[in-house]
Amino acid sequence: MTDSLLNVLLGLVASAISAALAWLAQNLRRRRRLERVRAFFGLPAGSECLIVVNRSVGVGAHARTVTRRDAYALMELAALVKECDARTDLVAHDAVHRGLGTKTEFCFGGPSSNERMAAHLAWGLPGVTVTNGSEGPNNVIVVGDRTFTVDWDTEVYALLARLATPEGGRPVFLISGQTGIANHAGVRYLVANHRRLARRYGEDGSFALVLKVVNPKAYGPDVVELAADITAPARERAASAAAAG
Repeated sequence: MTDSLLNVLLGLVASAISAALAWLAQNLRRRRRLERVRAFFGLPAGSECLIVVNRSVGVGAHARTVTRRDAYALMELAALVKECDARTDLVAHDAVHRGLGTKTEFCFGGPSSNERMAAHLAWGLPGVTVTNGSEGPNNVIVVGDRTFTVDWDTEVYALLARLATPEGGRPVFLISGQTGIANHAGVRYLVANHRRLARRYGEDGSFALVLKVVNPKAYGPDVVELAADITAPARERAASAAAAG
């Protein structure tokens, strides 16, 4: 074997080893990234999560319906779950009848049309009120002395929260928008920013955010701003009650 042929073979072997090492490193990074996503969402491979929605699915304006925009949001959420190699179980809000922590739960919609959402807010975010229109404007999010009111022409809001459950159980995610577009925007924000949220609040942490959807008539669910981090005031009454107890 000539020296030139030997050099070619050695070069090929070195290239193959370098390519294999690069592939392994990339695969490990991808795996670590996926494991962090699974940890944040409480979705290990092969697990199952609940997506809790209103009972009816339709395009009408009835308070207890899942609109077309809601359906789009649910599809994006289902894609995220599939990315984690988990499965979804779509359940009506009045048919869950189970506790917290055994499965990750994504609860979807406003408390006036989703009884499960109302229960979660009372348990985990008692400082948040969403008006039902009986004594004033409908779907106003109230936290402490701050109010977030629908303006159909310029902005609508969505509550996005992650609630840690007792004894290190699986988390509960709340997506409660003032409109179907706001629900969609809340899901899209969660999917796009979950790594940043995990870094800020921890993979096991709780948070509550109010998101502003800018000019939804023109931009749909695509232009979203963080209006307020309400984690502390939203949980304030629960903390006060625990201290009193």
